[in-house]
Amino acid sequence: MLHATDLKTLRAFVAVARAGNVTRAAEELYVTQPAVTLQLKRLANDTGLTLFRRTSTGLELTQEGALLAAKAEQVLAALTDFGQTAGHLASRVRGKLRIGTIIDPEFTRLGAFLNALIESGPGIETTLRHGMSGDVAEGLRRNELDVGFYLGDPKDHDPSQEISSSGTPSLFYAYELAQLTYRVVAPPSLAALVREGDWSLVASLPWIGTPHASVHNRLLTRLFTNLGLRQNIVAEVDQEASMVAMVRTGIGLSLCRETIALHEQQSHGLVIADKLQISTKLSFMCLDARVRDPAISIALDAIRRVWG
Repeated sequence: MLHATDLKTLRAFVAVARAGNVTRAAEELYVTQPAVTLQLKRLANDTGLTLFRRTSTGLELTQEGALLAAKAEQVLAALTDFGQTAGHLASRVRGKLRIGTIIDPEFTRLGAFLNALIESGPGIETTLRHGMSGDVAEGLRRNELDVGFYLGDPKDHDPSQEISSSGTPSLFYAYELAQLTYRVVAPPSLAALVREGDWSLVASLPWIGTPHASVHNRLLTRLFTNLGLRQNIVAEVDQEASMVAMVRTGIGLSLCRETIALHEQQSHGLVIADKLQISTKLSFMCLDARVRDPAISIALDAIRRVWG
């Protein structure tokens, strides 16, 4: 009976089966020809099978030998895989990764990202912190977060880009995930004013505002400032769902993602301003100086695979 630890015999058997010649097999294994012959005899005795038949050119597997050689190949392949897996586990990246999340997890593909991260870095322990885009940028700057999702232009939270020339390295590394369009939604009572209105008209209407850390705030503040207009904010909330709910009750206008605006129009009769929209982008960010950190590098690779 063949012992499970007799791997030298298996390797000699497979080498001869592949080469069809004891001399060539011995050369591949860096052993002597008599040593290979001895291993073959031991295997034949252990199994009670005739494994090879002699031909004019060397050795040829018998039917039983061919079946056994296939099994031996599987055993050696499994052994190689075992060694590679052990090596991977010994050298895998360990540590914690603090991830800043925003908006809804379905939109950011958070679940798929976390699965990809587990596959690539099983030794990494993740912590999620939900907030607004501005919170993510500040968390990265203060070393409270390692990576995070972000809506808008990262330069809005990069002081070096405001006071320096364009050649100054950015504080953040941002991998763009998607382009987004934001629309203005209003309650049905304001339909006549909003549907065909321009920014000058809607600025004076009641608005539901958001905190400075919100992308809605940054987008609208920049737009109205550039136009020399003042936004008429009558209430402030920090969640997109709450903003839309307040629009439904008739309190005022709000900015929201186009997909949500279209859903609200269909489901609850909210009005979309036909002529008004703002474009921005969703990114995945970290500090530029930390791009090569092992855990962050794995996270960036995972997000690229999920978003393509």
